[in-house]
Amino acid sequence: MADDVVDEAQLRDLIPGVLAALVRRGVDFAAAEDAVQEALVRAVETWPTRRLDEPKGWLITTARRCFVDLARSDTARRHRELRVSDEPPPGPAASMDETLRLYFLCAHPSLSPASAVALTLRAVGGLTTRQIAQAYLVPETTMAQRILRAKRTVSDVRLDRSGDLRTVLRVLYLVFNEGYSGDVDLAAEAIRLARQLAATTDDVEVAGLLALFLLHHARRPARTRADGSLVPLSDQDRSLWRRDLITEGVAVLQAALARDWLGEYQAQAAIAALHADAPTADETDWVQIVEWYDELVRLTDSPVVRLNRAVAVSEADGPQAGLAALGELDSTLPRYTASSAYLHERAGDLATAARLYAEAAAQAHNLAERNHLTLRAATLNQRLSDGDC
Repeated sequence: MADDVVDEAQLRDLIPGVLAALVRRGVDFAAAEDAVQEALVRAVETWPTRRLDEPKGWLITTARRCFVDLARSDTARRHRELRVSDEPPPGPAASMDETLRLYFLCAHPSLSPASAVALTLRAVGGLTTRQIAQAYLVPETTMAQRILRAKRTVSDVRLDRSGDLRTVLRVLYLVFNEGYSGDVDLAAEAIRLARQLAATTDDVEVAGLLALFLLHHARRPARTRADGSLVPLSDQDRSLWRRDLITEGVAVLQAALARDWLGEYQAQAAIAALHADAPTADETDWVQIVEWYDELVRLTDSPVVRLNRAVAVSEADGPQAGLAALGELDSTLPRYTASSAYLHERAGDLATAARLYAEAAAQAHNLAERNHLTLRAATLNQRLSDGDC
């Protein structure tokens, strides 16, 4: 690996296996994570000047030595040193099964969703505390405390039994939905982690989640204008959509569906694939999308899924049908008001739509969405003042 610089992406890909190898050998999670971080620093300093046949083995050996050094500096931890006194020679050590166990550890049910996401990004994704803090728009000290508490929580958790893969998938889904902020692209990071997870298990829902990520991410170049304002799906320039990601996502999804075990992520990916398949917004197969939402409702019974289904129903069967479906739901649901505004606009009730868009803007959690909803309200109010009823 002699080169002028270290391949950062390759280095980050090795982190889960190295950390898992230490944890499996009895090092508690917090100490193991500290040792791996120190080993990464040494890798950046030394790898450009030497050629390594087994980078992962080098990292494991170095991390174990770092752990011993850290243990010696703290007499309260001296008993840990005995666990690693017989150091194995460098070589391929961490299996994909160990990496999968690390995912399970970071998504442990004793952690809050926010802590599980932060720990996954730190331990499996290899991001720094500063990068994670920037992505979540919180002070670095706050994120450091969150990660430290999470590491302490899982330090005594044994990895001798299977974890909950569905929890792991939910954590990755949360990471993806954070999108982009600061210098960390969390959507791209979630895709990288999902690819890594897909290499460790043949679970169809892992494939479904990866397909969903790819299909949604393919539309990203068309989602915002140069000024940062949002572009609704119906108005997006589809020539900007990334066909390579769409092709890959559809292929992954088709392979998963062919195994005849449907899960919620596959169903969501199928909806995204139908949007991607439509040459124009008017050619979208809304009837089939509603059918997939029916499957999602059956699988999850989620109020949010029912909300999205109501919007799809309005496209397939008309705005009045959509409003009827929406009327069956709790009005306090997230984005209920914005959805109601859209459906009233489609039904021609511009005054009600303008009022609801303004209310939805006040409820929005990010600036881009707030600006978009405010603009919709202003546009409809202008049309009303011009006599367009």
